[in-house]
Amino acid sequence: MSDAAEPSASHTASDPGGGYRIAHNLLDSGAPDGDPATAWQRRRDDYRLVGPLNRRNFTVIVVGTGLAGAGCAAALGELGYTVHSFTYHDAPRRAHSVAAQGGINAARARTVDNDSLHRFVVDTVKGGDYRAREADVYRLAEESVRVIDHLDAIGAPFAREYGGTLATRSFGGVQVSRTYYTRGQTGQQLQVAASQALLRQVAAGTVTLHTRQEMLDLIVADGRAQGIVVRDLVTGELSAQTAHAVVLATGGYGTVFYQSTLARQCNATAAWRAHRRGALLASPSFVQFHPTALPVSAPWQSKTTLMSESLRNDGRIWVPAAAGDDRPPGQIPDAERDYYLERKYPRFGNLTPRDVASRAAREQIESGHGVGPLRNSVYLDFADALARHGRDTIAERYGNLFSMYHDATGEDPYRQPMRIAPAAHFTMGGLWSNYDQMTTIPGLFVGGEAGWGYHGANRLGANSLLSACVDGWFTLPYAVPDYLAGLLGAPPLAQDDEAVITTAQQVQERIDALTGVGGTVGPGVFHRELGEILYRGCGVARSTDSLTTALGEIGELREQFWSQLRVTGSPGTLNPELEKAGRVADFLELAELMCVDALDRDESCGAHFRVDHQTGDGEALRDDEHWCFASAWETRPDGTAVRHREPLHFTAVPLATRNYR
Repeated sequence: MSDAAEPSASHTASDPGGGYRIAHNLLDSGAPDGDPATAWQRRRDDYRLVGPLNRRNFTVIVVGTGLAGAGCAAALGELGYTVHSFTYHDAPRRAHSVAAQGGINAARARTVDNDSLHRFVVDTVKGGDYRAREADVYRLAEESVRVIDHLDAIGAPFAREYGGTLATRSFGGVQVSRTYYTRGQTGQQLQVAASQALLRQVAAGTVTLHTRQEMLDLIVADGRAQGIVVRDLVTGELSAQTAHAVVLATGGYGTVFYQSTLARQCNATAAWRAHRRGALLASPSFVQFHPTALPVSAPWQSKTTLMSESLRNDGRIWVPAAAGDDRPPGQIPDAERDYYLERKYPRFGNLTPRDVASRAAREQIESGHGVGPLRNSVYLDFADALARHGRDTIAERYGNLFSMYHDATGEDPYRQPMRIAPAAHFTMGGLWSNYDQMTTIPGLFVGGEAGWGYHGANRLGANSLLSACVDGWFTLPYAVPDYLAGLLGAPPLAQDDEAVITTAQQVQERIDALTGVGGTVGPGVFHRELGEILYRGCGVARSTDSLTTALGEIGELREQFWSQLRVTGSPGTLNPELEKAGRVADFLELAELMCVDALDRDESCGAHFRVDHQTGDGEALRDDEHWCFASAWETRPDGTAVRHREPLHFTAVPLATRNYR
């Protein structure tokens, strides 16, 4: 990667480096030339192999035990490699993959609705607004068939039709039925199956499981990733684990917004620390806002709650046609309702992609048509579906989701509409990796939401569980051995190597810096304020002014953080406040880069909606002539952000204006 760069023509971030720079060099995807439909098979045929007797001599670290991490660790362990699996949870099944509810896509074409692998690719590339790598999407489609059969074989209790075949339903952005599901708890059931597969390898002795361990830095020696430094969350002890390769499967960074659909413990530290060691970060501003989250109901609320997109199969979304109408929904006749998605997008209706549905909901709320006590939501109404199918059928499809809604709100969705609103959810951005899932640091691989390749500027519903499973079970177990084959005979890095000692010292110095500020403000206060800044400035819609303002506010907040932070307790023991402080410090740096990326990308695409780049009817306006590439950011030691780019090419799915009307 060349260091040649020149100053940006405009925009200045508030980081210590004083701005960002644009690099001249281009990144190579590493995807095989030729037909993307056959690229994955050709790449697999070219991969080097490691013989069964040599596999035990290679050590691989896998950080994260969600669907990508558990699948990768279990598969590599089954193959005979020595694997160390790390999680900050007390058990692998606690990983956030459990929270995905609606389903998992696959191009198995068992339903006679003319679905196909090609249609899957078209829907995914189009859904991502042509900002994904086409060859990666083909791999996602091809392996989706094996994923469903594999998960079914290891015990995932997929819903079935009367005759025994696996049932499917539709999700946003498609007109076929390709989503496999386990009622409204698909992620939970798939995570249980994956965790069981992982623990099988733990029992077999091929995988060593390290629980309650948080990765705080990456060890890079001789130009390649050779280990990690972790902190024991119970004892506070720092330790290092070395290996021939490291896989990061640590999830997304949506909690940078504070109020998000993610679990409160989700964070960006592992990926961000790897980024600061040299791994480029791709498209950090590509953040999806889920249109069917529960609205914020009080200022003290710490997160939002996700309601599955699958509800949009039978629920109809509407607002009162008259702004300010505060009548109860049952008193508003149908003629005085605006089913705005059905009106604006008659072909897809309530199953428009998430970015489109979120923007449409935001428009309704901001124009005075919002409903609920805070006027910050829209209705998701099942009255027609209940009348058509009956309560028993709706309960069979969504019963646990209806129960969850009732528990969270005290309202009965069988009797009155749900209230929903957009909320920060999934991050399409992540560590940049080539076609082999390897980052710009040799030996550092990435999987699941921590990566970037499949979803472009907007993820289609039910593709997140799929991408995590494809990476974990069917991509990394091929790609990692190809890298390891070149290290045959090389031992793992010694524990007393200078790189190990230096990295551990730097982690300790960072902990000392956090605990030594001696201020009066807890880390949660800074996190909440950061989220408010991002929602205002880099949320569902962005503008030059909002992003410039956000950059200035984040810079001021960072200064306050490092002068006013209070971390109670001791670093050498159980200390959740120290954990939060470290994560918020990383979030503050990440948030700046998100705004820089959003400001730099002078177009609208997918969930990156710049109000200064929209069509006459309010849709995202891409600029393929100047921006048909993936931005991949480097953060230099002085804080300066440098943008590299990977050109994107589309042969099977030619560039076209995305239209769901």
